Amino acid sequence: MREFRQLTRIRQKLSDEDTIALLKKEKRGVLSVLGDNGYPYGMPMNHYYEDGILYFHGGRIGHKIDALRNNPKASYCVYDEGFINEGEWFKRVKSAIVFGKVELIEDTDKIIEISRKLSYKFTQDDDYINKEIEKSAAKTLMLALHIEHVSGKIVEER
Repeated sequence: MREFRQLTRIRQKLSDEDTIALLKKEKRGVLSVLGDNGYPYGMPMNHYYEDGILYFHGGRIGHKIDALRNNPKASYCVYDEGFINEGEWFKRVKSAIVFGKVELIEDTDKIIEISRKLSYKFTQDDDYINKEIEKSAAKTLMLALHIEHVSGKIVEER
C-alpha cells in the first residue's frame, strides 16, 4: 500500500493530540467520495469522533451511498473558525484532513447509540433527541470512516 503524503510545510503541522482535539470539538466538515463518472463528490456533514473512527448519519439511499458502495475510500476535511492574535489583522485557522475507508452500518442499536452521541454535540435536550431518534432511526444509515491517515495544520489567512 502506498504511504500517504506528509505535509509540505512541516512548521504548520499540528500535533496528533491537537488534530484529534479538533476532530472532537468541531461539529461539521466536508466528506468527499468518488462519485459518478469518476468525479469527486463532497458534501457537508455533521460528525462524531470516537477511538479512531469518524461517524456520520444520513439516509439509506442517494449519491453518497451509491458512491461508497462502489468505492469505500473517502476523505474528510474539518476546520475551525480561527482566531486573531492581539495586534494582528489576520486569522490563524486550524484544519484536519482525514483519509480512510467507510463502513456502512445498518445495525439499529449502533445507529441509535452513535446518533445519541452525535446529537449531544448540538443539544443536551434528551426529550428532543429521543423523539428524533424514535422518528428517524429506522430510516438512518450510519457511516463509520475508519481513519487510516490524518494530518492537521494551522495556517495564516493573509
